[in-house]
Amino acid sequence: MDKGEEQVPPGKAMSMEQHVLDRGAQMLQSLSPIKQMSQHVCTFALYSHDMSRQIETHHYVSRLNQDVLQCAVYDSDNSHGRLIGVEYIVSDTIFESLPPDEQKLWHSHAYEIKSGLWVNPRIPEMVVKPELKNLAKTYGKFWCTWQTDRGDKLPMGPPTLMMSPQGVSMGLVNPDLVAARDTRYNISTAAMKSGRAELAEPEWINPQADYWKQHGKGFVVDVESVEMKKIAPFP
Repeated sequence: MDKGEEQVPPGKAMSMEQHVLDRGAQMLQSLSPIKQMSQHVCTFALYSHDMSRQIETHHYVSRLNQDVLQCAVYDSDNSHGRLIGVEYIVSDTIFESLPPDEQKLWHSHAYEIKSGLWVNPRIPEMVVKPELKNLAKTYGKFWCTWQTDRGDKLPMGPPTLMMSPQGVSMGLVNPDLVAARDTRYNISTAAMKSGRAELAEPEWINPQADYWKQHGKGFVVDVESVEMKKIAPFP
């Protein structure tokens, strides 16, 4: 069984009728939100509650405006890639306006950019350099909904908060993960890091972001049963 087949969740193969329906829908429907995805980014993420668990991620990015990006996150860039979560990215201006308790759920991107971990596959560095200068000042909130790295065949349990790689202890990415990514795309993360040396560090990275660095604590989501609201408001 090849890797693509391993990624397919349990279920029957697509029927001819379903293929025809999908083709027809692609021709007749606008699919406007999806068509706004303007770039593919490959990087890495760490589980907030267990940073020894690290994954390669593929972000398909669309812009809502200059200060807010939204990313559909997949576990690969091939046709069998599974949608494993969503990341929202905001400018430093937006982030500073958030309540402190909300800021704890976000991570900074400066290290990820400067270290060469954040890459746009097959796009020359000189083309993305202006974008990288802005992204280095941004913050992200990434919820993983499908933990494929532990072998889950379907999305299981509540969403999991993810963190960005950082240049300290637990935040460092496993070199084997980076090497495998570099080989696949024929790139050098080390060379990208060197070429990005002149990118300015943000003057201020809010310490509420990357909360684990200062406090050694991650965040998890739990599920609890509650009484349902049985009386709906009148329309």
